[in-house]
Amino acid sequence: MGTTYHLTWLEEEGLPEPEAVHVGVEAVLETINASMSTYRADSEINRFNAAPVGEWFAVSPEFLEVFKLAREVSEASDHAYDVTVGPLVDLWGFGPEQGDQVPLKNAITEAMAMVGEQRVDVDPATSSLRKQQALELDFSSIAKGYGVDKVADWMAAQGIGNYLVEIGGEIRVAGMSPRGTPWRIAVERPSPLERQIVAALELRDVAVATSGDYRNFFEFEGERFSHSIDPRTGWPVRHELVSVSVVHESATLADAWATALTILGPQLAWETAVEESLAVYLISRDGEGVLLQRSPEMDRWLVQPD
Repeated sequence: MGTTYHLTWLEEEGLPEPEAVHVGVEAVLETINASMSTYRADSEINRFNAAPVGEWFAVSPEFLEVFKLAREVSEASDHAYDVTVGPLVDLWGFGPEQGDQVPLKNAITEAMAMVGEQRVDVDPATSSLRKQQALELDFSSIAKGYGVDKVADWMAAQGIGNYLVEIGGEIRVAGMSPRGTPWRIAVERPSPLERQIVAALELRDVAVATSGDYRNFFEFEGERFSHSIDPRTGWPVRHELVSVSVVHESATLADAWATALTILGPQLAWETAVEESLAVYLISRDGEGVLLQRSPEMDRWLVQPD
């Protein structure tokens, strides 16, 4: 999926050797890549995207599961989250071809006509999807989290009870760290130039995902344009929320929710987090400084108070 992965686990007697773990994890990731990677011309997702409009396309159970979870987050976020937003991302120059210009309004309108996950029909009985119109799926905002979950499940099945799995920044942990303490994960202060820690989380048997727009943007005629595109408007978000961290038992949902809340902005993100009982840590610009917010569910994980 165009990113890296990292594993840490506590070696104990009777567990697989590191090379065996490497081989097993690579096999898990190969299956997910073959299904959901847009970097592969023959992947399941690219074959679905190339399929004719109006025809049912049989998908794997894993593919269907990810799509249904994406739809769940889309509906709960008033469609701020949408896995068909790719045409807008590309148009604004945040896709394969980088850009630094504001698109013409008619180009935005044309791209928006190809966006809308609700225009995909689902037949659970046959594990099939059908496009109502021309559109393309892109699971880049959820597939890394899904990969984390699947690798973690594989490691647990091998009897490995103390581990950290990270793919592209999305993390899931289990048991204890090699220090014999809960796994400690940093929350970064948003800065495009340097890395600073604003808080720390101590986690056991959960996942954490972070989404932010403070490193991926361009400036045009004195205005800053984020890579976070709101599929409902066709424009990059213009609010002050710059970083969202979500702790959840599912890395898949943590990944998707971090993106969705980033699109919603500080007020709606907070209201949605409370409504959905999500453990979130929000960082917003506040003049020359930052405003820090955390939901009540996040308190149990936070070890460095504001």
